[in-house]
Amino acid sequence: MKKKGRIPVTRVKNPEPDVTDPDWVIWAAWADRITFEEIEKKTGKTESEVIKIMRRSIKPTSFRLWRKRVNQKSIKHRKKFEYSRKEITSKIKKGDYL
Repeated sequence: MKKKGRIPVTRVKNPEPDVTDPDWVIWAAWADRITFEEIEKKTGKTESEVIKIMRRSIKPTSFRLWRKRVNQKSIKHRKKFEYSRKEITSKIKKGDYL
């Protein structure tokens, strides 16, 4: 009997929902590598609209944790993300990072 060649399905704790799904905005807001600019490009929702959606959709304690995390992370905004990447790559080139 021949084995069927199947690609194994990798299970992820929080798989990415479809972009048309309203939960995608919440998923993308929690994701560190997705900037507010990318969310706006894909859904048309601005940062303030995303904040309102998060405030309505998740528990108050989760919302406070998310806001704290977003404000501390420099990667939710494209300019800050690009600046932090340049900083990291320059440290790697100098040998300071390792």
